[in-house]
Amino acid sequence: MARVLKEQKHDDGRRGDIVRAAAKLFRDKGYDGASMRAIANAVGMQCGSPFYHFASKQDILVAVVEEGLRQGLEKTRAVVKPNLTADTQFRALVKVHLSIILEDGNDFIPVMLYNWRCLDEVHQRRLIATKDEYDAIWQDAVNGLYKAGFLGGDTKFARLMVLGAMNFMVTWYKPKKGDNLDTLADRVVAFFLSQHA
Repeated sequence: MARVLKEQKHDDGRRGDIVRAAAKLFRDKGYDGASMRAIANAVGMQCGSPFYHFASKQDILVAVVEEGLRQGLEKTRAVVKPNLTADTQFRALVKVHLSIILEDGNDFIPVMLYNWRCLDEVHQRRLIATKDEYDAIWQDAVNGLYKAGFLGGDTKFARLMVLGAMNFMVTWYKPKKGDNLDTLADRVVAFFLSQHA
């Protein structure tokens, strides 16, 4: 029994290695540009070995997106506190979102953002519920800003704008060059809230 558990743990580790390597490759080269051979090479496996863990490259993409959504939701839930003021809560969400998409090694959500259309419709529908939960947390925070007088206008539009602007940072932000994430979060919050000042 101990041997079986040890082998299962090793299998889970290799599966995780594949998902992390694929996330990096999908982020750097896009889903279509990252071959199964490149994924296998990145984890020191023979070309066909990833198929022991995943039925297809599509299944690897799904695993990458699922991991990103899982991590993102977990980190986001952790900063939601009922006793925070609306602007403090908003800043906490901005900072955690920036860390999820910009910190070195956090390739999962950027892959989802720029490769969502590569997922087939069945997988998109299955993943939408988790995505909707993430959006709901943000919508509550933006609604809080509106109620506290920090924001006017359409709150759904405001949520889409702030998330869209931050998500686009993936294309230009370079870690260790320019603002750190704390400073960047401060600048995002100041810019967004100044629109109603």
